[in-house]
Amino acid sequence: MTQLSRARPGDKRLARAWAILLLVLPAVAGCYREPTRWDAAQEKTRRNAPAVAKEALPGALFNKMFPKPAGDYDVVYTQEKTGFAQAKLVKKGEDVATLAIFDTVSNPEAADKYKDTAETFEGYPIIEIGNNGTGLLVGQRYQIQIRSKDANFSKFDREDWLKKFDLANLAKLQ
Repeated sequence: MTQLSRARPGDKRLARAWAILLLVLPAVAGCYREPTRWDAAQEKTRRNAPAVAKEALPGALFNKMFPKPAGDYDVVYTQEKTGFAQAKLVKKGEDVATLAIFDTVSNPEAADKYKDTAETFEGYPIIEIGNNGTGLLVGQRYQIQIRSKDANFSKFDREDWLKKFDLANLAKLQ
């Protein structure tokens, strides 16, 4: 007859360690996956620079450049942060457009969109952004965007409101 050996305390610890390893190993192995084409695209678009450049101006400076309320329209400021300010254009309680100023020093590619346009507005390059947006690059650095929220707020309405921004002083900001 074979004699059953008595388990030693060290054996129990070893058995527990193996049990934990056998439980954890499949979970860890499941974490690895082959890279996909989406991973490659994500890597290409990942920026190494910070989201907002140190040189970006405070949004409070941009607020001074926005149009003033006029007639049935009110300008309601909605967001202000370094390099960006945004407001809603409200007519009789309804949002008709979004107005924004963005300092492209944080994202030079935004300014690059204006290089190929021959169209200008008040001496600054202007582009259409989709069906509902108009963009203007002021001082080769500050992008003003107006996006229609109301179908009746047309390209011509957006251009009328672009005239109401303080373009000259915006161009002088540094």
